Amino acid sequence: MDHITSTYPGVSLILEPHVARELHESLNFPVYSTAEEQRTFTSVLQNKVDLATTLGGDGTILHASSLFATSRRVPPILSFSMGTLGFLGEWKFQEYKRAFREVYMSGATAGMGSSLLETEAQNVNHGGNTATTLGENNAQTLSGWSSVRGKSMGSSRSSRILLRNRLKVGIYAPDGTHIPHQDPSIQESAKSDTTSNDVYAMNEVLLHRGRTPHLSVISIFVGGRFLTEAVADGMLVSTPTGSTAYSLSAGGSIVHPLVSSLLLTPISPRSLSFRPLVLPANTPITLRLSESNRSQEVEVSIDGVLRSRGLEKGMEVRVVGEGIRTNAREWTGGVPSIVRAGGAGGIEGEDHWVGGLNGLLKFNYPFGEDG
Repeated sequence: MDHITSTYPGVSLILEPHVARELHESLNFPVYSTAEEQRTFTSVLQNKVDLATTLGGDGTILHASSLFATSRRVPPILSFSMGTLGFLGEWKFQEYKRAFREVYMSGATAGMGSSLLETEAQNVNHGGNTATTLGENNAQTLSGWSSVRGKSMGSSRSSRILLRNRLKVGIYAPDGTHIPHQDPSIQESAKSDTTSNDVYAMNEVLLHRGRTPHLSVISIFVGGRFLTEAVADGMLVSTPTGSTAYSLSAGGSIVHPLVSSLLLTPISPRSLSFRPLVLPANTPITLRLSESNRSQEVEVSIDGVLRSRGLEKGMEVRVVGEGIRTNAREWTGGVPSIVRAGGAGGIEGEDHWVGGLNGLLKFNYPFGEDG
């Protein structure tokens, strides 16, 4: 934080309440937060933040994304890997000076609704996902960031935005009534137009039997048509980003984040013929708890956050991939992740993703060899 305030004096720092409480007395510069008892921190973030930075593992990135789970606008996330696995973390903490310099000098846009930057960036569309180059060749009109942009660092050291797909998740009562998402960090009086009845997930939606000893019975509909009735420990609907999380442990496919898709993965199904599915991102998926389910409800978890109320018999979880474009070709969704430029082949995010498969997940690692 000392580096940010000294190098980029026009930048204000917003910390989560518990972090601000622990650190503010040891800092010689102001930081901002909200009173924890006001429980309005999430709504403040959605209206004020232009760039989010995480220090930790993949769970920290998911936590940062969850702070914007009821908003269509998510600021770019600059993640430093300091956790156990760090498959989503692009930068090492030792590179923090270079990372911030490249982000600021390239003028990373925060997408729709942000006052950070008005820009027409060079976009590369990959089947609904987008990797955006942040370099000198883009015609950009900078606001308060112009004083720190400096000269171009060259195309080999520019940053890129990888828009990671999210899931749009809605929960419905047996009579079809839409049940609003209850965000405990936002009071009714503090809700703004950035909130909605739906919630967005970066990784996955999980239905699981929880502590009950009985298998769950879940009716599955794809594109409005009945697919099957699953008898299993649970069901997962994942994004390509979430394909290397719980879905991977449950036997799901590994999907590149630029592939616009959804993954439907059963967890310990009773039938040996129930295989994981990969579907187009715009395919509506409905998971309904069957009346024949032996327990009264199953647990519902969204990006690892367990809902206080489970899914009761007859209730539905409706999931579809979030669209990340409007007709005006503006950013309207997704999680903008700041990544390095592509390798020699020019494929955005290729080095990090393939390197993560080999170095972190030990893809096809031979038995009996030292790593």
